[in-house]
Amino acid sequence: MRRFVALSLLSSALLSFAGCKSPCRELSERLCDCVELFDREDCLRTVAVEESNLELTAEQQEVCEQRLTTCNIDPNDRSTCALLETDEGKQACGLAR
Repeated sequence: MRRFVALSLLSSALLSFAGCKSPCRELSERLCDCVELFDREDCLRTVAVEESNLELTAEQQEVCEQRLTTCNIDPNDRSTCALLETDEGKQACGLAR
């Protein structure tokens, strides 16, 4: 019984980590929220494939984390996607240098 409880707790912990996304993946998915609805699934699939093919450095992940705080796109409010039409918005979301 004790072994079953330990295995259950371990499985729960591993599953909780499996759901974590990198900051760069979160940022990319946030940008996918602004593509046309019929292209959104393709965008999300592309993001997932790209993430699996790339190994980002800690520095790159940190940049993405910073962009998550400045890229104010709300998936529940598509009007926030207009931010990407401005130079400031592109910089805030990491689409400009």
